[in-house]
Amino acid sequence: MDERIALLQQKIEGLKVRKAPVLVALEGGSASGKSTLGAELAEQLGATLIHMDDFFLPLELRTAERFAQPGGNVHWERVLAEVLQPLAAGKAPEYGVFDCSVMAVNRTVREEIRDVVIVEGAYSLHPALRDFYDLKVFLSVDKETQKARILARNGEKMLQRFLREWIPLEQAYFTACRVEECCDLVL
Repeated sequence: MDERIALLQQKIEGLKVRKAPVLVALEGGSASGKSTLGAELAEQLGATLIHMDDFFLPLELRTAERFAQPGGNVHWERVLAEVLQPLAAGKAPEYGVFDCSVMAVNRTVREEIRDVVIVEGAYSLHPALRDFYDLKVFLSVDKETQKARILARNGEKMLQRFLREWIPLEQAYFTACRVEECCDLVL
């Protein structure tokens, strides 16, 4: 078993003694392994897995002012209202899934409340969201590995877009919001 999975399982089991569900955030830069680790961990634990990619900004919120805000390029308000606040109230989250091919929410998902809920993705530790989590994990990745993974996953054209647009936005958010510093674990 992956050492990271074993470490996270140990931490989560300790938290489950005091609280259920345990809310876990997996944060980090593009291609740091958030989705892969989230899927593996969810499978091992039988956890609910929620992806921040389902919360892209709709066109009407994509403004210069919004993008100037650290962490402003995710629809964190929906994450708060549709996922984290309901979970805090003991209710199952029901949320819209954003589809980039149509640039809109195109379906709704109702999740089961399990002992562990994992929210994986960049901006999962936005300042408006971070206090809801019981375990905050930051995944780091070196620049060369990041580039190689993005190239393999998304191709050259998208790599250039990541380098030009998305990675600088992530880095500004990480710095301004002191994301890594708020985490319980850095892997």
